[in-house]
Amino acid sequence: MLLVGLALGLVYVVWGTTYFGLSIALQTMPPLFMNASRFVAAGLIMLALARWQGQAWPTPQEWRNSTLVGGLMVFVAMNLVGFAQKLGIGSGLMATVVATMPMWLTLWSRLGGEAVPWTSWLALALGVLGALLLALEGDFSATWLGAVLAFGAPLAWSLGSYSSRRLALPQGTMAPAAQWLTGGAMGLVASLAMEGSTPWRGISTTSWLAWVYLLGMGTLVALNAYLWLLKHTSGTLAGSYSFVNPAVALLVGVWLGNEQLTGWVYAALPLIVLALVLLLFGSRLNAGGTWVQARALRRFYDGKHA
Repeated sequence: MLLVGLALGLVYVVWGTTYFGLSIALQTMPPLFMNASRFVAAGLIMLALARWQGQAWPTPQEWRNSTLVGGLMVFVAMNLVGFAQKLGIGSGLMATVVATMPMWLTLWSRLGGEAVPWTSWLALALGVLGALLLALEGDFSATWLGAVLAFGAPLAWSLGSYSSRRLALPQGTMAPAAQWLTGGAMGLVASLAMEGSTPWRGISTTSWLAWVYLLGMGTLVALNAYLWLLKHTSGTLAGSYSFVNPAVALLVGVWLGNEQLTGWVYAALPLIVLALVLLLFGSRLNAGGTWVQARALRRFYDGKHA
C-alpha cells in the first residue's frame, strides 16, 4: 500500500506540474520534436540501465508488442493532444476530454473480464465531473477535426495502457526502454517530415531547461510510476491521474503563475477528493455490501427452514 501511495503521489503531483513545463518548452520548441526527442532520450537512458543490470534484449514478439504500446501512448495519444489544440479545440474542452481516459481504460478492463466494482464507476463519474467544473473557466470552442483528434487521444492512451497490462512485454526497465524508443522514433520521423530537417534550431535555453524537467520528472520518474501502477493496481486507480492533474496544475498556476481561483474550483476539488477516497477505499464498501447481502441470505434461509 505504501508503494502504491508513493507511485500515485508521483503521478498526481509531477504530471500536474508538467502542464506548466509544457507551456514553457513549447514557447520555442516544435511540439513533435519536443515529445519525440525526450522519449528517445528517456528510452536510451532506460536501455543503458537495463543492460547495466544484465537484462536480456527483447524478443521479436516483445519488440512488436512494445511498438504497439509505444505507438499508441507515446506517438499517437500525446501528439493528438497537440494537433487538436492547433486545430482549434479550446483548453477547457481538451481538459474535459482527457479526463475521460480512465473511463475508457476501465471499460476495456471490464470487457477483458476484469471485475469493476460500482464504487469505481461512481468515482470515475465524480472525477470527470470535477475535472469538467475545473475546466469551465477555459475555452470550450472546437472545430470538428480538432474535436475528433481530441477524443482520439484518451482512446489511444487507454488502449495502450490496457495493452501494456495484457501483452507480453520485456521485463524490468527494458519494458519502458523498448516502448519509449519505438514511440519516440515514430515521432522523430514525423517531426523531420513536418517540422523541417533541423527542428532543434532556435530553441531557447529556457525551453531546453523545461525539456530537461519533462524528461527527468515527467517521463523517467512519473511515467515509470504510472507503468508500475498499471501492472500492480487496477486500471481505474492508475488512470485516476487524469482528473487529479488539472487540480494540481491549477494550484501550480496559482503558486507560480499568479492565477486566480474561482468559485468553480471550490465545487470541483471536493468532488475530486471524494472520487479519490472511493477509488482508494471503495473495496471496503464493496466488502461491507457483500457481508450485508450474505447476512440477509442467511436470515432468509434460516426463516425458510425454521
